[in-house]
Amino acid sequence: MKPAIKVLILNDDGDKIFGEGPYRLLKAVEATGSLRQAAMGMEMAYTKARKILLNAEKGLGVQLVIPTTGGSHGGGSVLSPEAKEFLEKFEHFRQRSKEENARIYEEIFGDYGK
Repeated sequence: MKPAIKVLILNDDGDKIFGEGPYRLLKAVEATGSLRQAAMGMEMAYTKARKILLNAEKGLGVQLVIPTTGGSHGGGSVLSPEAKEFLEKFEHFRQRSKEENARIYEEIFGDYGK
């Protein structure tokens, strides 16, 4: 047996603002330079990706992705400085949460089931 934890950030009403889905989407935007390409890579409709992004931006109160339009190579998207900072904090929070969860699990369950 081993513990598992799902890290989410909720608003005051208990609605999901941010979690693994938005995290993975933003990392894919960072890697591809495009929200559309990120959505395709995740086998997700662009409209769903856009909805996830807008929900996260609304909940966090910051712009996460800066779109670029036109040009000879078409448009694209880059992460805002606020998004990069938030992702770094989320990664740290997620890691610390998993470590603490494992510590608590060991404290409570110890050798149970071994």
